[in-house]
Amino acid sequence: MTIVLDGKKIAATILDQIKHKVAMLPEKPFLSIIRCGDDSASILYTTMKKKKAEDLGIKAELQVFSADTPEENIVNYIKDANLFANGIIVQLPLPPHLDQKKILAAIEPEKDVDGLTIHSALEVMQGNERHAPATPKGIMRLLAEYAISLAGKHVVVVGRSDLIGKPTALMALYRDATVSICHSKTKNLANHTRQADILISAVGKPHFITADMIQDSAIVIDVGISQLQGETRGDIHPDAARKASFIAPVPGGIGPMTIAMLLEAVVEAKIYKNEANRKERGLP
Repeated sequence: MTIVLDGKKIAATILDQIKHKVAMLPEKPFLSIIRCGDDSASILYTTMKKKKAEDLGIKAELQVFSADTPEENIVNYIKDANLFANGIIVQLPLPPHLDQKKILAAIEPEKDVDGLTIHSALEVMQGNERHAPATPKGIMRLLAEYAISLAGKHVVVVGRSDLIGKPTALMALYRDATVSICHSKTKNLANHTRQADILISAVGKPHFITADMIQDSAIVIDVGISQLQGETRGDIHPDAARKASFIAPVPGGIGPMTIAMLLEAVVEAKIYKNEANRKERGLP
């Protein structure tokens, strides 16, 4: 029998904890969300993030730039936001004429709650996950909540993005897993995925992982989100899901955990700043 890793349930508990922390703070955390252009998915995600933040008592500001906005304007806005925000999110993808690396580099490391800057990537590489991207953090947190250890297991990650694939692989490695990363150029992909004790797929192609690609009783984490016939689908085919011992499905698995980890990072950034300010003033 397949056990569902209920990210929605776990995330709800985490969000309740965050809301309690926010209520105890003398000054509310501030989240700055930046969107450029009118990509429909970006509109949906930024609107949802703002609403979720406000539901927890976090102040949230959504700054929308037109698709033809000069790069300098966005960089200057981020530099200003560094002065007052506890967390800054630049919603990706950006319009193609913009230099993504330059824009993200304008975010101060302590404000990078989305884990997208080079500084954050280097921290993850060294085993410091405080500024890790929210989705990999959500994966690790969900596995931990179900007492699933990665130590000694073969983890296969399908996808090598900077946001999900690479940091997920590194975080699994620091939990003593043996890790393989597969991607679009991997030959005989099924030969690799069938070896996985834990399979994490972040491809974004509906039902990409079929039943013949996983071993019986594998633990499967579905991170891919796409549309098929007007419905949200994951990478994992339903027949493959039924072979798993545990599965984090789409929807209801890693998606809610990602939002929870993001907002937790905003509150932690505020608490960290408060503690730093007390130390500067010599207070206990």
